[in-house]
Amino acid sequence: MIDAKVRLVCFDWGGVILRHCRSWAQACAAAGLDVRPGIDHPDRAARRRAASQAFQRGEMPPEEFFAALGRACDGLYTRDELVRLHHAWLLDEYAGVGEVIEQLVRRDAVETALLSNTNHTHWARHMPGPGGQPADYPTAGLLNHRHASHLLGMAKPDAGIYRAFEERVGFGGADILFFDDLAENIAAAQALGWRCVLVDPFTETSPQIARALRDHGLLPD
Repeated sequence: MIDAKVRLVCFDWGGVILRHCRSWAQACAAAGLDVRPGIDHPDRAARRRAASQAFQRGEMPPEEFFAALGRACDGLYTRDELVRLHHAWLLDEYAGVGEVIEQLVRRDAVETALLSNTNHTHWARHMPGPGGQPADYPTAGLLNHRHASHLLGMAKPDAGIYRAFEERVGFGGADILFFDDLAENIAAAQALGWRCVLVDPFTETSPQIARALRDHGLLPD
């Protein structure tokens, strides 16, 4: 067991708690749409990526984002199709991850948090809907602190978002155990002294998370 005084466990969302698409082709398959000739042209791909990153940083509202995405695609997809693709990007929660996090929360030994690069429309799907309608992806709602790139105006791996997160949660450095699926996000957190676990998003994540929590004495062996 690692002799560590972890005071807050922070999770990324996509690739750690939630499975999501990793390519335009995968999103098309999830949305029931075809991959149209020319959509993967480097210029179109770069413009789509720029629009998505700006949306993640909260620099545009949804309607402006979908308009920018349509321009980036040069009309190869309609607005309604782009909305379908956007929502289809989120798939399902990894098997068992909700149970592992619920077990951690029940122990009440540390605080818990979420730090995600996401956007307004995706973020809403982890929260209950009107009239108490269940969230599409409820596990993130178990966590004490929930922070997102579009609300903070910055995205990982920008060091600023980690500093802003520390200010809001009241913990920093080795107080934090952080789970993320991207090496560049892990490296940026490690530079600030966070304890980090790089998660493999292409296999089930709950065993990886549970093992690391046990190693840090946060779950029973």
